[in-house]
Amino acid sequence: MTPIIEVTNLSKQYRLGTIGTGTVSHDLNRWWHQVRGKEDPYLKIGQADSRAQKGDNEYVWSLKDINFTVNAGEVLGIIGKNGAGKSTLLKILSKVTAPTTGTIKMRGRVASLLEVGTGFHPELTGRENVFLNGAILGMTKSEIKSKFDEIVDFSGVEKYIDTPVKRYSSGMYVRLAFAVAAHLEPEILIVDEVLAVGDAEFQKKCLGKMKDVSVNDGRTVLFVSHNMAAVKSLCNHAILLEKGQINCEGSTDNVVRKYLGGDAEHLNFRQINQSTEGFTLISFGIRNKGSSFSDILAREKEIQFEINYSNHTNQEGLYFNVKIKDDEGKYFLVTTSINDAVLIENGINKTAIMNIPAGYFNEGQFSIDLMVLSKDENGYRTFYNDTDLLTIQVQPDQRQLGTWMGKEVGFIIPTFYWTIND
Repeated sequence: MTPIIEVTNLSKQYRLGTIGTGTVSHDLNRWWHQVRGKEDPYLKIGQADSRAQKGDNEYVWSLKDINFTVNAGEVLGIIGKNGAGKSTLLKILSKVTAPTTGTIKMRGRVASLLEVGTGFHPELTGRENVFLNGAILGMTKSEIKSKFDEIVDFSGVEKYIDTPVKRYSSGMYVRLAFAVAAHLEPEILIVDEVLAVGDAEFQKKCLGKMKDVSVNDGRTVLFVSHNMAAVKSLCNHAILLEKGQINCEGSTDNVVRKYLGGDAEHLNFRQINQSTEGFTLISFGIRNKGSSFSDILAREKEIQFEINYSNHTNQEGLYFNVKIKDDEGKYFLVTTSINDAVLIENGINKTAIMNIPAGYFNEGQFSIDLMVLSKDENGYRTFYNDTDLLTIQVQPDQRQLGTWMGKEVGFIIPTFYWTIND
């Protein structure tokens, strides 16, 4: 099968700062290297894009040596942190900007929705923009007319269709823009994170439409989102971008797990030693009762949270707040030590213990947030707060492996006690 999209050695370089002085000298330098048959010197000194630190030269690679193919009917998820190069990649594929090096082969008509109001003129009405945007996407007037009612109905902005779109909210903008892009039957649909603007109902509607055009119509979708649940629901293949390069590519579940840290070594214990106004959080660890912190947690055994601290505050009571989320970043358990037995006492090297019964967790990877806070007449006061402090891996006990056909559904799968009455 011939891929519908082929990307080969794709790179995009930008120059940082104000572009002006020095441009002529750079151009002459590039020309002189070309005359001598040498590579462009500025491409050679470029570096991968990292937002967290200042680079050592004025050129940066937004994308570097990107290679992938997409088959017809495939839904490709493109994920990564902000600044990883996702939007740059989609802009190049949409021909909004040109690559610095590399080639792209795309077979079929492309519809792109890269940002709210892409291809819309603010002074024109919604009706006029449907025809304008359709023409930009290569549709004839008769094709747009045949789809017009369906587009308006899907968008849900029929009441305002003859109102200039400059008066639309951002949500109305994206509703109409997505409806046009999805209904004008492109072979390739490119969607950036614009769906985050819409409400939950419309996002669900859009995801259903993208799945429908892929499964039933055989069209190809490239989807960028920070919503991992949406990516896993819609996409059958995914790419993880990191600092302008492909970190990994493969099945959506594996790539999302990698993005969320699932391939990282589990971390059941962390030495912290952080002090705030008389309270010191020394360490935080999770283990099966009677086991080592270095072991992967077995779900059939009791799981124990241990918080080591020193407290020299004048607070009558401090509280621990623990939040647990799954590998999609969804919180499913939040608990606070509000009962008198575990109020944080004053003293040195105290250890607070919280026990979770055996068989409570489902297998999988979980992240733990921890907060230490107090409450008095002035309200809540935070002494410590950190997210993703620990990353734990829970799996069936080795003796249980092979007794099930796969992972059970659900966040937790506790064992409840049953009785039968006559």
